[in-house]
Amino acid sequence: MAKDTGKPSCDFDICEKSFSQNGNLIKDKHIDTGEKRYWCDICGKSFSQNGNLTKHKRIHTGEKPYQCNICGKSFCGSAEFITHKRIHTGEKPYRCDICDKSFSQQSTLTKHKRIHTGETPYHCDICDKSFSQYYHLTSHKRIHTGEKPYCCDICSKSFSQKSTLTKHKRIHTGEKPYCCDICSKSFSHCTDLTRHIRIHTGEKPYHCDTCGKSFSESSALTSHQLIHTGKKPYCCNICGKSFTKSNDLTRHKRVHTGEKPYLCNICSNSFSQSGELTVHKRIHTGEKPYQCDICDKSFSRNTTLTIHKRVHT
Repeated sequence: MAKDTGKPSCDFDICEKSFSQNGNLIKDKHIDTGEKRYWCDICGKSFSQNGNLTKHKRIHTGEKPYQCNICGKSFCGSAEFITHKRIHTGEKPYRCDICDKSFSQQSTLTKHKRIHTGETPYHCDICDKSFSQYYHLTSHKRIHTGEKPYCCDICSKSFSQKSTLTKHKRIHTGEKPYCCDICSKSFSHCTDLTRHIRIHTGEKPYHCDTCGKSFSESSALTSHQLIHTGKKPYCCNICGKSFTKSNDLTRHKRVHTGEKPYLCNICSNSFSQSGELTVHKRIHTGEKPYQCDICDKSFSRNTTLTIHKRVHT
């Protein structure tokens, strides 16, 4: 026979928990049955626990009772406050059991694990493409909808992704946050810095599987491979002439349009190609970078040096 403790003991037949107080039993019954008896008098949303209603109401009131004593930032929920504090403490209690990498949030660990498992739970209902993270799916869907919610407040140009807007704004601000630690040259985009560093390292990670030639940029490899295929995908819609590179087509079209976008800032003479402007400027600067290795005479153009060398041969 069970000993009488003098306290009312209640058993709940759904989850088999036992309680010493009847109030705790009633509270637990609301959780197990899904009953939501606490209503928000502002938006009508309902909750099974009064504590959840209290936290929810802070959305309407703007109350943020949890303040960080290090940076002063405030939060409406204790869980968010605890997670935030890990930024300052560096605490990362959630560890990946595959690669031992640690994270400050359980949700970040869950997303990380998909790298190992290959899980892509977010599916596009238009093209059936799948993604490991929800925000990747959201960004992808804009390809189908054409939605561009991120607008530049300077020129009003719109973008489908926030990161693209951030990069675009650097055109206006001139910001170049990516700095080469070898020559200190700065760049507005991380990818530009990556490509630039290959000048110093000599790295050429893109290899042609036909002739084995290597390139520092993927676009250069793509252009090179057209030599082997003979393909010229860029066609002039005026004369029908085709080119292997898009910039070759752009330059060619100026023959038809007469466009001369490269302007000399000294004499205002204009040119259709940047190379022509570079050569022209040497008239003003007196620069002669092409030197004869026989008589040391110098020239402003490589073609002039070539012609000169015939004197010696």
